Amino acid sequence: MSRWLKFLLGSIVFCFAVMIVLVYQINTAFNNPLNIVGSQILVVEKGQYAHSVINKLYERSIIKHPVLVKAALKLEPELSQIKAGTYELSLGMSARIMFDKLSRGIEKTYQISLIEGLRWQDWLIQLNNHPHLVKSSKSNEQWLEMLDPDLPGQSIEGWLLADTYHFTSGTKVEDIVKTAHQALTSYLSEAWQTRQANLPYESPYEALIMASIVEKETGVPIERPRIAAVFVNRLNRGMRLQTDPTVIYGMGEAFDGNIRRKDLRQATPYNTYVIKRLPPTPIAMPSKLSIDAVLHPLYTEEFYFVSKGDGTHYFSETLQEHNRAVRQYQLKKSKSN
Repeated sequence: MSRWLKFLLGSIVFCFAVMIVLVYQINTAFNNPLNIVGSQILVVEKGQYAHSVINKLYERSIIKHPVLVKAALKLEPELSQIKAGTYELSLGMSARIMFDKLSRGIEKTYQISLIEGLRWQDWLIQLNNHPHLVKSSKSNEQWLEMLDPDLPGQSIEGWLLADTYHFTSGTKVEDIVKTAHQALTSYLSEAWQTRQANLPYESPYEALIMASIVEKETGVPIERPRIAAVFVNRLNRGMRLQTDPTVIYGMGEAFDGNIRRKDLRQATPYNTYVIKRLPPTPIAMPSKLSIDAVLHPLYTEEFYFVSKGDGTHYFSETLQEHNRAVRQYQLKKSKSN
């Protein structure tokens, strides 16, 4: 074999070995865990390229060998087609897994729990204070226009479903409100179709109003259908509901934590000690359980209940029995205070 041929073969073997080592290094850099402690957030801006993301992560010491990772993307170009968004980098994640998430747009999700029994204004403050939601400055009229200009009661109160909602960073508050409204209207419509017969509601909206009252009166979830039964019995008998939460809602900002006798006598559209009907709108955001309770109340002959001070209530069929319970639980409580 000539010296030239030996040199050529040696060069080929050397280049082949170098290529094997290079491929190995590229594969190792692309598949080994990134230098991440705990979890970190990566924000990919609109129009940002994969190479600029690699450079950014190299500056943050998350990627150790940027040239090798860039070479890996040349071999798998589909992974370099990244999408803008907010991503979570977790312990043990490789560059390959990271770019797979970025190319598929699998963003980090956040959540917000909208709790039953709170008012629309309470929820709006909570939504606007979330650091990953885009705040809204809409007026009440603009909210109604967005959701439904013909919304019964001309109020958003009660029209959003209490639940936990998941979203990605940069989601608008309006999007969460739309989702919660659609969830409520869908659930109320389905629940209305399966309601008990002979209930004193002329529309699903009246049931929603009642559900908000039951929500505010309930301290122990299991009592919801029983409390609903008391209110249903009172409406069927033509009695006033006489429930404090409606008075409080009607007082608005004037409520200072106490209800006085004059407040119970003050005529407002929401004072159920004065009016013989449901208030004009819900007084809070109800849960599914409260909607179910008012559409499927227990069968009882009870017309009264009083708080026992531990979250539960004492239920009575007669005013005489109720007055005894008031003396036992409420007067005893006031003396202890």
